[in-house]
Amino acid sequence: MLPIDAAAHSSRWRRRHPVDKAVLGLGLTVLAISLPPWPGAALVLVTALTVLLGPAGVPGRRLWRAYRVPLGFCVTGALPLLVQVGGAGGFLSAAEGGPARAGGVLLRTSAASLGVLLFAFTTPMSDLLPRLVRVGVPAAVVDVALVTYRMSFLLLDSVRRVREAQAARLGHTTRAAAWRSLGGLGATAFVRAFDRATRLQSGLAGRGYDGTLRVLVPEARVSVPFTAASGALLAALAALSLVLEGPLS
Repeated sequence: MLPIDAAAHSSRWRRRHPVDKAVLGLGLTVLAISLPPWPGAALVLVTALTVLLGPAGVPGRRLWRAYRVPLGFCVTGALPLLVQVGGAGGFLSAAEGGPARAGGVLLRTSAASLGVLLFAFTTPMSDLLPRLVRVGVPAAVVDVALVTYRMSFLLLDSVRRVREAQAARLGHTTRAAAWRSLGGLGATAFVRAFDRATRLQSGLAGRGYDGTLRVLVPEARVSVPFTAASGALLAALAALSLVLEGPLS
């Protein structure tokens, strides 16, 4: 199980309905990309971080391990805005207004990423996917997503076991041995993936699969107070951002 999925299953908000958490997490994401970068996205970033580490109870180290990957993409996307190619300054020169644009992009994307992580760290996929049928998503699409989600964990487990076996047999001692081990790892994972898919298909056929995977979903109701509080928080952030935009700009 991936760390972020394990955190979602042990989250304080595990038993809340996905709609409750979607209103807050995805609402913060929408505000991050729609409000002005300063102070709007900055306020969203601080709020999302506070909720994640506070009421949601996400451990800081685990949050950082998950956040550093999208943050790296955010930084990579903002850096090119600092320079321009061609023009009076030569082949490569500093872009006019580049720091402001780069900072705005970095604030928007990093805050939006935290909003998505807030939803991901509190909502297991096993709670979300089966409920998508109720909102009109075709059952076949949900079934494929469920099977792919399950198979991905099996594949990762197989890769881990093969790597451990290769390491125990000194398969990573030299560069040549490491490349041979990598090739063997890819081949073994490919074969095992097809083998597991075949066994899964045979198992479903033997159990009378009729085109729909029926799974038990934990009972949960949409909390009106929680959703109302989330909406009030989002509205307050939007209003505060618009009020502060003039004096800070």
